[in-house]
Amino acid sequence: MSGITTHVLDISQGKPAAGVPVILEIEASGGWQTVAEGITNADGRVSNLLTANSPITTGVYRLSFDTAKYFDGQNTQGFYPQVTVVFKIENADQHYHVPLLLSAFGYSTYRGS
Repeated sequence: MSGITTHVLDISQGKPAAGVPVILEIEASGGWQTVAEGITNADGRVSNLLTANSPITTGVYRLSFDTAKYFDGQNTQGFYPQVTVVFKIENADQHYHVPLLLSAFGYSTYRGS
């Protein structure tokens, strides 16, 4: 399993959010370096965000969700065109699940398991 996973749920529709572009980056040398990217599947997950050959390290990470593309596909006008979640990994041996609960006018996130 990938050391970092994500899941996007559209809570206004009560279903997974398919088709959301996601970028995972790590803070490095005063900027951000792309680690992985993908698009959520029918279950709202990016199943191959990181591979077995892409171990995580300690550091500050950023997940960016292109919510404008998702809402455009739903014929919905969203207030947040992008959601960015920044989090810190202190123990690279653990699994980090960072879900996004999304609606057109709000969002929430947490560390899941």
